[in-house]
Amino acid sequence: MKPKHKALLFNFLGFVFLFVPVRLLLGYFLPINRIFLAVTSAIIANILAPKFVAIQTDEGEKVMMKWIFIKGIREI
Repeated sequence: MKPKHKALLFNFLGFVFLFVPVRLLLGYFLPINRIFLAVTSAIIANILAPKFVAIQTDEGEKVMMKWIFIKGIREI
C-alpha cells in the first residue's frame, strides 16, 4: 500500500473513531437537531483526530503523524 493511501486511510479511521462516540454521547445528553448534532460532532472529531501525511524524504516516502496530545511530529 502506498504511503499516500495509508495516510488517507489513517486520517479517515482517526476521524471515524472519534466522530461516532462523540455523536452518540452528544445525542444522548443534548436534545438538538440531527444536522447540528452531526456538524458539531464532525468539528470536534476534526479538531481532536490525529493528522497523517505522506512526505518524500531521501530514503523514500514516509507517513508522519501530528496530534494535539503528542508533542512534535512522529513517524509511523
